[in-house]
Amino acid sequence: MHSAPTALAPEWLVVPDDPDDLAEGVWPESAHRDADGALVLGGVPVGDLVRSYGTPVLVIDEGEVRRRATALRDAFEKAAATHGTSVRIYYAGKAFLCTTVARWMAEERLGVDVCTGGELQVALGAAVEPSRIGFHGNNKSVAELERAVEAGVGTIIIDSAIEIERLAAITARTGAVQRVMLRVNSGVHAETHDFLATAHEDQKFGLPLADAAAVVARIRELPGLEFVGLHCHIGSQIFGSAGFRESASRLLDLHAVLLADGPVPQLNLGGGFGIAYTRVDDPAPVRELAEGIVGAIAEGCAARGIEVPALSFEPGRSIIGNAGVTLYEIGTIKDVVLEGGSRRYLSVDGGMSDNARTALYGAQFSARLASRDGDGEPVLSRVVGKHCESGDIVVDHEYLPADAAPGDLLAVPATGAYCAPLSNNYNHVPRPPIVAVRDGAARVIVRGETVADLLSRDAGIWEPESGSETSQTSEGER
Repeated sequence: MHSAPTALAPEWLVVPDDPDDLAEGVWPESAHRDADGALVLGGVPVGDLVRSYGTPVLVIDEGEVRRRATALRDAFEKAAATHGTSVRIYYAGKAFLCTTVARWMAEERLGVDVCTGGELQVALGAAVEPSRIGFHGNNKSVAELERAVEAGVGTIIIDSAIEIERLAAITARTGAVQRVMLRVNSGVHAETHDFLATAHEDQKFGLPLADAAAVVARIRELPGLEFVGLHCHIGSQIFGSAGFRESASRLLDLHAVLLADGPVPQLNLGGGFGIAYTRVDDPAPVRELAEGIVGAIAEGCAARGIEVPALSFEPGRSIIGNAGVTLYEIGTIKDVVLEGGSRRYLSVDGGMSDNARTALYGAQFSARLASRDGDGEPVLSRVVGKHCESGDIVVDHEYLPADAAPGDLLAVPATGAYCAPLSNNYNHVPRPPIVAVRDGAARVIVRGETVADLLSRDAGIWEPESGSETSQTSEGER
């Protein structure tokens, strides 16, 4: 018998029949429990991972990343071919980028989308073909634009009128011709957190549709800029295709107008495809998304009497999100009696320094004991971190076995996207290592930090041997 849900549990959270199960779609396909009940990821038992790398540790299933990247690319290529056009998939590096992941994307025939000079350098450092890089950002510096033009970045997505003049000055000076797209706001609001919805008018990205024709005319006047199309991103963690279809319809109205004065060969509808963080999340299958979005674009073009342009999309979370699992060790446990029931608090050795999404967005995650099978009834639990902050919550609501104890390993799935990129050193906690697993082998792809790493940046660190401060002045500061 399992206890009934308490008043403290949200309506969507169901009491599991088995508090050790691994919900399909939330975990990597390779995830399973061995004969002893321990979690195995990419063929590697979590005990081996923790003995080698400690906790917390972010584990990325390489096979899952590649499988999702290939499935997404194939689905959109098939849909595009059905309607007589082509498509390019760019991996949105902001979800999680390192040189190893960038190489995986290149090997799976995806481009890479970057939004800062740092991300650009990572992609270039991974030897991603520059022509397959798209460069975003609402405030690209002159230095960043110069580096992008110098490197031969395939497309720069212009985000403001000021950026046109900055880029034109660079191309005039260097003699380069740079391909550009214009980011516009379609006014379609994604059904997501306000901070994740990016196509409404009152925010920092892009230009209103009403201003776009005049801005494109200015781009076309400049010999160093080649206008190749429109770009729009309506938000993130979107489960269906309706928002994309409506946004595409509005963009095609502008697209048709722009064709009167010159070619508009491409249309980029951004990314934002959602994933399952909990068992109740139900994102649309990739094939359904591809057919729905591309089909709507083709119908819209036919209705307007124009050709279907080459298409591009920029998924990130839907490729790498469910490939990531963070492992923690449980420390203290306390039960808090509240009106309407009680809640168990399980503290782990990480928290908002390695996963800020719960605090930032109210994001929901799942959790399971990882080192063994649990025993006893499922207990309403909250997984919290070690930071001096009451909002330091990793998993807000979950049912975990009654016998969860200090020293047990806890796994939080679907942490591959936006956890490492948002990680920080709050309370001087070092960021954890990131380890890739595949076919029973594991390797570090991003080194974990140490306290010594943190102190190395402290310009006032005291050196006991000499009784003086250690000089931290760099050559560039002298």
